[in-house]
Amino acid sequence: MSLTETDVARFAKLARIDLPQDKIEQSCTELNDLLHLIERLQSVDTQGVEPMAHPLSAHQDVALRLREDTVTEEGSEARRDALTLNAPALADGLFLVPKVVE
Repeated sequence: MSLTETDVARFAKLARIDLPQDKIEQSCTELNDLLHLIERLQSVDTQGVEPMAHPLSAHQDVALRLREDTVTEEGSEARRDALTLNAPALADGLFLVPKVVE
């Protein structure tokens, strides 16, 4: 799949980006290069390849330094009230937001 300058100009308009014509040409070239790289990566057969947890794990044993997922501070109603002081609307300690989908 190759992008045309018309496609890039349309993307720029949708993203509300002001691109002059010379930048559209440059962006078109760069985006097409990126798409070709993605196509090359997708064509590689990865069947039977075990995912790595770290890029260096192919060369050496890497011990990941993960911390325990524990609560580090106690919550209280007073703390919650202090954190929600600037909230425009609350109900039972939860932020209320306007409905955006009908």
